[in-house]
Amino acid sequence: MSTYNQRLKALTAERGNLCVGIDPHASLLSAWGLPLTAAGLERYCRTIIDALGETVAVFKPQSAFFEVYGSAGIAVLETVIAEIRAAGALSIIDAKRGDIGSTMSAYAEAYLAPDSPLAGDAVTLSPYLGFESLMPAFERAIAFDRGVYVLARTSNPEGGSVQLALGREGSVVQEIIDAAKELNSRARTRAIGLVVGGTHGTLACDVSEFNASILVPGIGAQGGRLEDLPELFGPAFDKVLPMVGRGILQAGPDSEALRAKAKSYAAV
Repeated sequence: MSTYNQRLKALTAERGNLCVGIDPHASLLSAWGLPLTAAGLERYCRTIIDALGETVAVFKPQSAFFEVYGSAGIAVLETVIAEIRAAGALSIIDAKRGDIGSTMSAYAEAYLAPDSPLAGDAVTLSPYLGFESLMPAFERAIAFDRGVYVLARTSNPEGGSVQLALGREGSVVQEIIDAAKELNSRARTRAIGLVVGGTHGTLACDVSEFNASILVPGIGAQGGRLEDLPELFGPAFDKVLPMVGRGILQAGPDSEALRAKAKSYAAV
């Protein structure tokens, strides 16, 4: 099996590097005329995948918006992951999990093990209990040819109070970036990516030599602009996977309108 990084490179070369966030906000379901139920959630997601699944390279379902519907919502998420795969696209499960020991191992099995219905091609993780606490997920991602995206310099302004705090060898975020780069250098798969928001005037961290994918949220509704990313990321721009959610989904539920809006972002 090819690695996540290899699959990502091949598919983005074919379809472009846009990642579409599947964020089923209650306000969006209502705007689409859908009920705030698991059935409305499923119709919303199917509409997105039917419209974009064969042209967009990557989708990022946000787990929290499925979890609010309980077990029925989780069942929809499982269906969404399977349908993204069937459309030939990749999925990043935005779960932002992070814990220690056996609990982290269980999260890793849920989101990365090949036989788990919740496993996408990659998952987002939080390293703020310590980068090494995520090792069970890193090991599984490498073993199973999946990917992980570690929260580094996130798009929300509140994140700076923790991420830019000074640690033993510079800022906390820089220590995370450097640790991820080192782990990628030791492993053949380069499975460890970063989440770095596109909403900042400057990143206040150095990703210029990072050696894997960089997921960039915050484009569109949060104010980030695709045209600013080359300058913002500099030499690392070729690693960038920009993510747009509401900026595209607000065009629905009409499929043609969704395709046109996604194409407008992909063309930048």
